Formats: sequence, C-alpha cells, structure tokens
Amino acid sequence: MLLTRIKGPRDLDRLSQEELDQLAAEIRSFLVDAVSKTGGHLGPNLGVVELTIALHRVFESPKDKVLFDTGHQAYVHKLLTGRQDFANLRSKGGLSGYPSRAESDHDIIENSHASTVLGWADGLAKANEVLGREDHHVAAVIGDGALTGGMAWEALNNIAAAKDRPLVIVVNDNERSYGPTIGGLANHLATLRTTDGYERFLARGKDLLERTPVVGKPLYETLHGAKKGLKDFIAPQGMFEDLGLKYIGPIDGHDIEALESALTRAKRFSGPVIVHCLTQKGRGYTPALEHEADRFHAVGVIHPDTGLPVKTAAASWTSVFADEMVKLGHDRPDVVGITAAMLHPVGLNKFAEAFPNRIYDVGIAEQHGATSAAGLATGGVHPVFAVYATFLNRAFDQVLMDVALHKCGVTFVLDRAGVTGDDGASHNGMWDMSILQVVPGLRLAAPRDAEQLRAQLREAVEVKDAPTVVRYSKGVVGPAVPAVGRIGGMDVLRTPAADVTRPDVLIVSVGALAPMCLEIADLLDKQGITSTVVDPRWVKPVDEALAPLADGHRVVVTVEDNGRTGGVGAAVSQALRDAGVDVPLRDFGIPQRFLDHALRKEIMAEIGLTAPDIARQVTGLVAKLDGRYDSEQAATVD
Repeated sequence: MLLTRIKGPRDLDRLSQEELDQLAAEIRSFLVDAVSKTGGHLGPNLGVVELTIALHRVFESPKDKVLFDTGHQAYVHKLLTGRQDFANLRSKGGLSGYPSRAESDHDIIENSHASTVLGWADGLAKANEVLGREDHHVAAVIGDGALTGGMAWEALNNIAAAKDRPLVIVVNDNERSYGPTIGGLANHLATLRTTDGYERFLARGKDLLERTPVVGKPLYETLHGAKKGLKDFIAPQGMFEDLGLKYIGPIDGHDIEALESALTRAKRFSGPVIVHCLTQKGRGYTPALEHEADRFHAVGVIHPDTGLPVKTAAASWTSVFADEMVKLGHDRPDVVGITAAMLHPVGLNKFAEAFPNRIYDVGIAEQHGATSAAGLATGGVHPVFAVYATFLNRAFDQVLMDVALHKCGVTFVLDRAGVTGDDGASHNGMWDMSILQVVPGLRLAAPRDAEQLRAQLREAVEVKDAPTVVRYSKGVVGPAVPAVGRIGGMDVLRTPAADVTRPDVLIVSVGALAPMCLEIADLLDKQGITSTVVDPRWVKPVDEALAPLADGHRVVVTVEDNGRTGGVGAAVSQALRDAGVDVPLRDFGIPQRFLDHALRKEIMAEIGLTAPDIARQVTGLVAKLDGRYDSEQAATVD
C-alpha cells in the first residue's frame, strides 16, 4: 500500500499522478474502515482527500502553516503527517478527532469552534511580515458552512486591507455544514458553482480577438479593462474581488493536478488569494452520499458495508426534546425554532418538518441567532434557540445585552451540556452555568430526566419577560427519578428517617446527576451519615426555600456537571451567606481546566466526579465536624 509508505508530507513529492490517485483511493478505504469502528467525522474527511494531498504537495508544513477551520476534516491531514494508528480515535490515549498540538508540529489550531481560521491566518501572516519570513506561507482551509459565520467576514475585511501580505484562503465548498448550507452567501457560491467561468471565457475570447486583424487587439484590451463588469456577468466572484482578494476558481476539488496548479499560483502571489474548490461531502462512500440529512457528517460505530449503526440507539436527551418541541408547536402557534446550522444534531428537524414556516437556520452564527431571537420575541412570538452548550459561549454578549437587558422571552435549549468526552476540550459544555449566572433576570433549568425535560421546557416558554435556559447532557437519557416531595420549587428526591431531627448532609443535585447523588446518599447511609437529596429544578435563581432547608443540616453538598468556578455551587454558597446561614458547603463539579478526549465515564472518574469519590470526601468532612476524623475510616467508603 502506498499509504503505509507516507511518513510525512514530503513523501508525497515522489509520487506520480497515477500513484496520487491510487493514494486517494487507499485513504478513502482506510477512513471508511477505521471510522466505522470508532465513530467520528466521516463525511467531511471523505470530501477533502485530494484537497489535503494537494495542500501538502504545494506547501511545506510545518514551516508553512496549513490551517483547518473547525478541524473535523483533518483526518486526512493526520494520515499524511505520520499518524496512521486510528484504532483509538477519539478515545483516551488515542488520536484526537481534531488537530492537536500535542500530537504533531503540523497541527496549529486545536479550537474546533467554526469560523475562526481566517483570524488565525491573518495573525500568522502578519507575524511572517513582522519577522521578515518571506519564505513562510499560510494556507487556511475554510468550509463546511464556516463562511456563514460573522468572524470569518471580520477577518476577511482585515485580510483584504493588506494587498501585499501573502495569504492563501482555500474555500472548501461542499454546499454543506452539517446539512445543506443556507443563506445569501450559500446562494452566491452556488452561482459560482454553476457558471462556466470567466477565465475560460476570457481565454477563448483573447485567442479569437488576437487573430482578428486591426481591431482585434484594441478590442480585447478594452474588454479586459472592463473585465470587472464582464466577470460579474459571467461568474459573479466579484464579491471577493470587491474586497481586494484575488480569486481563483471554481476548481474541481477532486482533481489533484488542477488543485496543485491553482494552489501553486496562489502561493506565488504577493497578496491574499481565494482558491475556491468544489468538493463532495462523503465522496466515494455510497451510504454517505445517499444520506441526505448530513452525508455522514459524524457517525457512531457503523457497519462499513451498509453504513447502518451496529447498535440500536436508546432514547437520547436530544430525541426527547425533539418530540416535545413538536407537541409544543401544536399547542403554541407562537413558538418558533432557531438553529445555528445544526438542525439535526440539536433535534429541531422534526419541528422543521411539522412547521416549515416556523424554523430559522441562521448558519454558523450564534451571535446573530441570539439577537434575531430577541427581535422575534419583541415581535410577539416565542423563539426556542437550540444550540450546543459550548457554542452558547460565543453569543454571551447578545444573551446579556440584547435578550436579557430588553427582557425578551427567549428560550435557549443547551444540548451536550457538561462533560461530553470524545470530542475533546472545545466541546465540553462546562461553562454555561457559570457564565449565565451573571445575567440579570435569566432563569436556568437543569432537568434530571425525560419527564422533567418535557415539563421544564414548557415552563420555560411560559416566561415572557426574561430569557430562560434548559440544559441537558449528551447521550442516552437515564431512567425516571421520581420525587418524594416538594419544598418551595424544589423536588425532594430522598429524605432521612422520620426520627432524624437534624440530618447530617443536604445534597443539592443538579440535572442528570440525580442518580449519582442518590448513590452518594446510599453510601453515606452505610457510614451512618443521614442525608436529604433535593433537585432545585431551576438552579438560577437559587430557590428561596433552600437557605432555611440548609440551615436544618450540618453540611451542604452541591453536585453539578459544570465548572466549579462560578457555577451552581458558588451561587448556592452566596445565597446561604446572604441569608445568614453559616453551614459548611462543599461544591463538587468540573475543575477549571481543558479536559482531554476520552469517554465521559473515564473523564468523570479522572476528575473525581463519581459517587464513591464524593461520598469519601463528605464522610471525611462529617467526621471532622464530629472530631473523629480518621483517614482509614474515610477510605472505607466504596
């Protein structure tokens, strides 16, 4: 196999055109076989095989910086830079699903949030200029809908201002992000895809006119001088050239020879250049091409021949939300849905099918989505903006100043909240309950099970004068956790025996960690430590009934799937201080550090967010209060 002989990008230089085509076929076969076993981003990588080969043939990584926006299409890049062991892809100790500086000097950007690559490229190109590195180049690959993000256009505005600063921007145009890309820019790129191309027209015209006696050459020069208008008429790439960017394309993104030619010309140019490449997401794999929803953007473990899942998926948090949104849509004609290019991943596809005139896909533009939601609410409807928890970070200012300041009734539904695991540091939804604590008037719900998700979503959309948030985990929804009582707005999940006058521990359980908190209570009970377990349901604002309840216990423990700094535990602690309740509090959550990719349960164990770990620490705390702390005694909790 040719692939096994590729230890680094320069090994590509020795291959003939025929061998390069063979290598592309081998890479596709490798990707289907490897990713079907581990899960991962399959469709995007099948679409960039030839493009990645051409990039590494033309540019000299790592001296030249080859950057990938979002990075989920970097599997081919990994293969060509010496990383061909995909056995543990996205698993602990294995390759990351995104570029990783720890893996290779060829990886520059680890952040897998979209539309950032052109900002990085602008900075790197400026650094080359300041340090006089004329033999260093920067090539930034942007696609999968990332050009719908506002950050990309802010960067383009700056890049275009430097006419003599070299920078190659490769637009990987596959008409899609997760699903088909939408919006005005998508329509413009579609126009470019369907034209014959100005360059070919002009070349034929030049040949004809230069053979025409007397008037031919002057007429050609006149037409060439007026080429801007002519170009806009024939192939309206003028939008890029209006910004001052040289445009090359559209290029067949699966023709290595054509790609190399275009990239070589772009590399030689002394200013910024757009190379527009047309690629096909899922190329070469029939199940992906036939999967119209997202062309196998991301898959779990599948059968390589059929593309069908190996295991039947259980009900997920996302699917519960999806079904309830449809019911809500029937009950409430004023409810509309908003997604940022992730209709299927966040579960709004069913709502879109039922109410096609009440769904808005804003592209990869969370900031715009939040402000547009404020406008919708002001206009008299109730928007539900479903987004991954990690991506709401990008719209914080809009949540604060557009939605909350104006007291707009907007509901944000945060999928993949807490530790998500295999997608790595940038995808853990561990910041939302911290950053949203500072937003005045905002109300935040953390449902513990499917029934509560359905109930709290409906409670959220009833709020008309403030933003509401409903957040839940990635993956399978757990069993129902029934309440045994209610105190204020809080559900009581467990109480001590009736003859206990002052229980030892009040456990404040946040969201889907309720089963863990009940397990903690069981472990404490075995040590003779009594406890009450409550689920606040709405964790912001802190329920007024919590302080007097805490005052009736010796210790308060909060358990949350969120960063400890500024999270629910911090809010509860402040509420107790404000109420004059002087009870020791211990907050358990995610440490404020970037977490490596691994299974969720592996990460939870690593950070000590498990029932035995927490019970052990609480046992030690209670023993200290009793003046009988014994490390060996605490160690018996298991």
